[in-house]
Amino acid sequence: MGGFKEYGQYDAMGLAELVKRGDVTASELCEAAIERIEEVNPKLNAVVTPMFDAGRSAAARPLPDGPFVGVPFLLKDLLAAYAGVPMTGGSKAYRNFVPDYDAEMVKRFKKAGLVILGKTNTPELGLMGVTEPEVFGACRNPWHTDYTPGGSSGGSAAAVAAGMVPMAAGGDGGGSIRIPASYCGLFGLKPSRGRNPSGPRNGWSWQGAVQEHVITRSVRDSAAALDATQGPDTGAPYEISPPSGSYLEAIGTPPGKLTIGFSVTSPIGAYVHPECVKAVVETAKLLEELGHRVEEKQTGVDGKAVAKGYLTMNFGEVAADLEEMRAVLGRKVTVSDVEPTTYTLGLLGRAVSAGEFVAAMRAWDRSARQMGAFFQAYDLYMTPTTANLPAKIGALQPSPVEKALMKVVNTLEIGRLLKATGIVDQLAGKSLERTPFTQVANLCGLPAMTVPLHWTPDGLPCGTHFIAPFGREERLFQLAAQLEAARPWAGRKPRIWAD
Repeated sequence: MGGFKEYGQYDAMGLAELVKRGDVTASELCEAAIERIEEVNPKLNAVVTPMFDAGRSAAARPLPDGPFVGVPFLLKDLLAAYAGVPMTGGSKAYRNFVPDYDAEMVKRFKKAGLVILGKTNTPELGLMGVTEPEVFGACRNPWHTDYTPGGSSGGSAAAVAAGMVPMAAGGDGGGSIRIPASYCGLFGLKPSRGRNPSGPRNGWSWQGAVQEHVITRSVRDSAAALDATQGPDTGAPYEISPPSGSYLEAIGTPPGKLTIGFSVTSPIGAYVHPECVKAVVETAKLLEELGHRVEEKQTGVDGKAVAKGYLTMNFGEVAADLEEMRAVLGRKVTVSDVEPTTYTLGLLGRAVSAGEFVAAMRAWDRSARQMGAFFQAYDLYMTPTTANLPAKIGALQPSPVEKALMKVVNTLEIGRLLKATGIVDQLAGKSLERTPFTQVANLCGLPAMTVPLHWTPDGLPCGTHFIAPFGREERLFQLAAQLEAARPWAGRKPRIWAD
C-alpha cells in the first residue's frame, strides 16, 4: 500500500501512535487508505462519495492533536453533514443536496484528528437492515460478496472489515450499527440516548431512538472514539450524566463478577437460526469460564409491542421525511422520487393517527421501566445480535408484485386501506423477523453492543449482543475488552483480503 504496506495491520489507535512517534506521516496513511479503497471498493461498493482531495489536503496540514491524529476515516452518508459535500441519505431525491455546515459529530471527529476520505453506502433514509439503495446499488459483505453487510451502516461496516479504514462512522436507530457490525465480524456499540450530540440541525432523530458512533475492529478504538465525541452540544434536547472517567481507561479495569441474563428466543416469536443460538451458548460458556454468573432469563418486555411501537415511529418519521423533501425538490414528493417501499411507508405514516403515535411512545416508556426493573437483578442482558445470518443480495427486496402494488399506493385513502389490512405491516416487518433483538435498546435509550465471537462453518460472522443499564457504557467496554482478550478476533480477515 504505497509507502506504508503495514497499514492494514493496525487499529486506529495504533496508526495514531505511529504518527505521533513520527514513524509515518498522516499523508502516508492517507495514500495507503486511498490505495486500499481503490483496490477493493469496486468489489464491495462501500464508499459512494470519495473525498480524496479533501483528505489529502487535511493530511498535509497540521492536524489537531487528538487521539486519532492522522487516521483515515469514513462518514456514513446519513446525518453526518460535511460542508460542501453531498449528503444523499441513500436517496436520489437528495442527490444534489449539499449542506453548508458540519454536523456536530463531524466537528468532533475532525477535532479528534481523523482524516475524512469519503462517505459510505446506506439504504434510503437508513430504513432497511440491508444496504441496497437504488441510487447507488447494493453494498456487499467482505466475508462473502454474495451476501449483505447489513444496514443501515452497511457501507461503513464493509469498509472497516475490508481494511479500507480502521474505523468508520455509523448511526443506530434500531440496530444500524450493531447489525452490520455483527454481519461483518466487527465490534459495534450504540451509546445511551443523549451520550453523543445530534446537532446543530437535529434535536433528536427518530424520537431519540438514533445514536451515532463508530464501527471498529478493536474495543479500544470504540472506547477512545466515545471519549472524543461524548457530551451535549448547544441546544441539546436533553443531557445525560457524564461518565465518571475515561472509557479508554475503563477497559483496563476488569468488569468484576457480573450477573448476566440471556435469551435465545425471538421476542416476536420468529425463527432464530441455530448458528445465532450457538453464538450465545458458546459465549455463555466463555463468560462462566471468566467467572461471571449466567442464567437464562426473559426481561418481561413485550417484544411484539416493542416491534409495533418501533414500526409506528418508523412510519411517522418517513412521512415527516417526505414532507421535508419538498424544500429540497421545490415541489410535492411523488412516487418516482423515492423507492416504492419508502413512499408506501410514508403514506402509511400519514394514515397513523396522533393518538396511535403517542400510544406507541408510551409503550416505549413502559418498556424502559421494565428493562430498568430487570437490571435491578442483572448487570447485563445477552441475546443473539440477529435472528438470522446475512441474507443474500436482493433476497429482502420487495418482489415484483409487491413493488407493483406499492407503486399504485399513491393516495392517503389507499394507505389507510393497507394499514387496515395489515399488508404494509407485513412488508415493513420482513427485516424485523431477521433482526428482532436490537430495537428494544433504541426505544429504551439503553447502551448496547455486538461482539464478534462466532463464525459459521461457511465463514460468516455471527455476533453476540449485550444491553446494559442506562448510562453504563463503561460496563460494556470492560466486558468487551475481557472477551477480546479471551477470544481475540483481530487476526480473522474476510476473504476479500486474500482476493
